[in-house]
Formats: sequence, C-alpha cells, structure tokens
Amino acid sequence: MRRTAFLAGAAAALLSACTSVEQRIPLIPDEPKVCTYCEAWNQPLEPYQIVANTWYVGTAGLASILITSDTGHVLIDGGLPQSAPVIEASIERLGFRLGDVALILSSHAHFDHVGGLAALVRASGARVAASRASALALASGTWAEGDPQAGFGPTAGSFPPVTVDQIVDNGAVLEVGELRITAHLTPGHTAGGTTWAWESCDATRCYDVVYADSINPVSAPDFRYSRSRNPAVAFGAVQESIDRVAGLSCDVLLSPHPFYFEMKEKLSARTDASAFNPFVDDRGCRTYAEKTQERLDQRRTAEAGGP
Repeated sequence: MRRTAFLAGAAAALLSACTSVEQRIPLIPDEPKVCTYCEAWNQPLEPYQIVANTWYVGTAGLASILITSDTGHVLIDGGLPQSAPVIEASIERLGFRLGDVALILSSHAHFDHVGGLAALVRASGARVAASRASALALASGTWAEGDPQAGFGPTAGSFPPVTVDQIVDNGAVLEVGELRITAHLTPGHTAGGTTWAWESCDATRCYDVVYADSINPVSAPDFRYSRSRNPAVAFGAVQESIDRVAGLSCDVLLSPHPFYFEMKEKLSARTDASAFNPFVDDRGCRTYAEKTQERLDQRRTAEAGGP
C-alpha cells in the first residue's frame, strides 16, 4: 500500500516536472514582417487591466487580450510576428505565464493580427480556435482567396501559417475552466471575421466584454464589395455584421486596432485616485457599429458612382 502510494506520488511529481518544463519552452519569434506601419504598430505598451480578469497585453497599435483564470488563460490575437515576444513580456509583467495560456483565438486572418500566433502557439502549447474561413486562411499563411485586400499580393499578406485545432460556428461557446467565450461570426472585412464576447467579474459587478472584430469595408484598389462572388465579403455581410455587433450586450468594447475603442484617450482619462473606469461604456458596441455604418454607406456611394 505504501509502495503504491509512493509510486503514485513519484509519478505525479514527474508529471508536474514535465509539465513545468513544457511550460518553459522558449518563445522563438518568426521573421519580422516589413510593412509601412509595422514599426509604429509594434511599439511596446505598458500592459494594463481593463476590467476584472481581462487584460491588455498587445502593442501600441495592435490589440492582444488576455483573459485569466486559475485553471488556464485565453489569449485573443497575436499581432505581427515581431509582436510575439512583446506579448509574452507583457503577460509576464502582469504576473502571468504564457505557458498557462490554454486557448488562443483569432479575430481575422490578416498578417497584423495573426503574425505572432505561430510563435505563441509553439511556446504555450495552447490549442487554437477560429472560424472555418479563418482556419483556411491561417493554414495558407496569406490572404484567403477573395479577401478584399488580396489584391495587394500574397507576399504583402504573408504570415507564419497556423493550424487551427477547433472550428467554431456562430454562437459557439468555448470553455477554459470557468471561462466561457462566445463566438459571433462577423464577416465582411474578411470572410472569417469573428467577434468574441465573455463576462468578466470582480468583487462588485460583472461586465459583458466584447472584442469586436474589424468590420470596416476597406480593400485593395481593384476590389468591389458590390461585385464580390463570395457573399461573406459582400455589402450584405458587412451590414449583417454591423447589426450583429450593435445588438450585443456590451459594457466594454475592445477591437483589434486600439484606436477603434479610443484606448489612448481612455488610458489618459484613467487615474488611480478615481473609481471611474472609462473603458466601461454600455454604448460602446452601438457607437462602434454606428461609425462603421457611416464607412459602409460611404463605400456604397463610392462604388455606385465608380467604374
């Protein structure tokens, strides 16, 4: 009996040691991406708590969000290939470990949001979840066929390929311990665009947090939403995505590019001496949708009057 207990304890200790070693896999970043805005986007930013167990660990120009729990963390988006070590450093600066990230999620498969995912996956061992269309793009390592920005060329859109472990449909709920993250498909900017929503609770209240994907109808010069053969990147898809985001329960709005949720202004307005948190705004999603609606209407007008 004692020998059995000893062997069981030794096995548990060995498993713990192996797990610890696995969690210490060094992060080896992939080749840096070179683009017009890459250097500015990738400027380091002091990581910070948004609300409760939701943290910002991205760069100055590209969001990456960490949702923490005692049984594993969730990371959303990975910036550029050169953003991966910045994200890891931010996670550790907050007192967490990349090795405890159990699930990595993707908003949309463009190089400035998924470029760092491959390195982050290798170092964390986390599983990856994305929409079906995003999974195809992630595996290819460049724009998906028919992407509105594919006209810039495959090299311009390239990033280290990523294998997706779990395909998500609209309304899918992913679990990591007590964490529950809901997928809302919001195509248009890309065919696989996905908005993620979850609840973050502190000692006083719970917040509905929404990481609203880009639904901005921008494209390469030769692309026309009105002529797209793929309904997931047509005017109708953008409109449905705008309406979907507007209808979400939303106390805190976040998005892949921080300027969309006015991060800089909100950080300036935040002080330790005040209980006021400028990131909490129950009109955030509706305002985001309204501003995107203006861009969509302008794009419709432009295409109607253009060649």
